[in-house]
Amino acid sequence: MDDEHTPGREERLSDLAALYREQHDYVARVLRHLGLDAALVDDALQEVFLVVHRRLADFDASRSLRNWLYGIARRVASDYRRGTRKGNRPLLLVADHSSSIQGRDEGRRMESARLVEQYLATLDAGKRRVFLLAEVEGMTAPEIAQVEGLNVNTVYARLRAARIGFERTIAAQSAPKRAPWTA
Repeated sequence: MDDEHTPGREERLSDLAALYREQHDYVARVLRHLGLDAALVDDALQEVFLVVHRRLADFDASRSLRNWLYGIARRVASDYRRGTRKGNRPLLLVADHSSSIQGRDEGRRMESARLVEQYLATLDAGKRRVFLLAEVEGMTAPEIAQVEGLNVNTVYARLRAARIGFERTIAAQSAPKRAPWTA
């Protein structure tokens, strides 16, 4: 029986629904940042919120909600990646049309996104996660250190190296292209 300090089942489910609406996009981005294929993100997202549902009553409200969600997403993504390495890849029956190019501005955005994806692919997993958590999710170095289980100085070093590399990539892309026959 619930006492007045323990939320009842209906209240917890209501909280979960609100939490899902508020944090759905964040958790989906985290799962993509952690290397899940687009085809797996929806399933992994549901798995994250199943874990949240089971553990919501255990959540310490004095802690950062996003850090807690990140930790759960990280474990779920790890499980999914291990599963896909064993040959359990889903069949892709429908092409993803969400990236269709429409207009010049959209084309520039797509080119920029391609450049960022190419750069991210050159980073090792640790630098990529730190870079994405800082630049996309807006997390501070101490927050990243906490969720990644790293020393804060390691976070700063990885972030600095990733930012310098990114600036170089942008500069190289922006440099005027010379025709091969000119001196």
